[in-house]
Amino acid sequence: MRERLEQLKAEALEHLRSVADAKQLDELRVKYQGKKGKLTEILRGMGGLSAEERPVIGQLANEVRDAIDAAVSAHSERFEREETERRLASETIDVTLPGRKLPRGAAHPLNRIIEEIEQIFIGMGYQVSEGPEVETDYHNFEALNLPKDHPARDMQDSFYITEDLLMRTHTSPVQVRTMQKMDGEVPVKIICPGKVYRRDDDDATHSFQFHQIEGLVIGKNIRMSDLKGTLLQLMQELFGSDTQIRMRPSFFPFTEPSAEVDVSYRKKGAESTGWLEVLGCGMVHPRVLEMSGYDPKEYSGFAFGMGAERLAMLKYGIDDIRHFYNNDERFLNQFARQ
Repeated sequence: MRERLEQLKAEALEHLRSVADAKQLDELRVKYQGKKGKLTEILRGMGGLSAEERPVIGQLANEVRDAIDAAVSAHSERFEREETERRLASETIDVTLPGRKLPRGAAHPLNRIIEEIEQIFIGMGYQVSEGPEVETDYHNFEALNLPKDHPARDMQDSFYITEDLLMRTHTSPVQVRTMQKMDGEVPVKIICPGKVYRRDDDDATHSFQFHQIEGLVIGKNIRMSDLKGTLLQLMQELFGSDTQIRMRPSFFPFTEPSAEVDVSYRKKGAESTGWLEVLGCGMVHPRVLEMSGYDPKEYSGFAFGMGAERLAMLKYGIDDIRHFYNNDERFLNQFARQ
């Protein structure tokens, strides 16, 4: 058996010296070291050896195996190195070629208007707050002075998930959660941008999903004049210093008194200025303050809510709300930053 092992070693190393490629190398490895290879075949005869011969032959077999392994590894490394060199030669990059111009993206007009409004309010000392889009009935309605039997709930046709969970119909629940978190402390100055959902038919001016930006201020001696001044500054920064607003009496269950706000605007080619309703607002209802831990005799506040789509349509001259959601590059490219 010793002679057979020595002969196998010499034969294997001789064949490995002339191996031409990785495929042939693997074939030779299997031929000599595979489960049915020549080395395995020889070692099957060790059962017939004496107890004195077995360790000697076993050691020799390991030496033969190690010699073949070393030769296979050396050739494998050589083939890998040659393959790498071939690939580097064939994949050479010509650095003198001109680069390819990448198309520039653009911020979506809704993101632009929301970010602009956020920056305006941050400049006035507000914080940006967020909350869940799946809300409880309590936070979405009851804590805003809209009990289950309140007729004003009909004004907001809602997507209910369960009897107590729904897709929020406005971002006012974020105001409720903030007041609860503050636990009666002041001041509160926040805006709450985010998606809201109402059962509505899609057309040029309506969508079942849209974006609201609501605001809330609570403190001592907060007045309606503070609300008007805040909204006037917002509209003038958005649309120009000559922009004016007017407030008309309205009704919202969570504010008292309440108002609708119109902004002055001029259509292209028109000689006179018109008015367009852009948001609702009012002084926070004493009941809403009380339910969230504030003493309405000591504190007051104002709240407002506006649709980001409506403001973007007015600012950028967009005539159909559906443009915001169609992902048409021709529309979006108009807003590419210069």
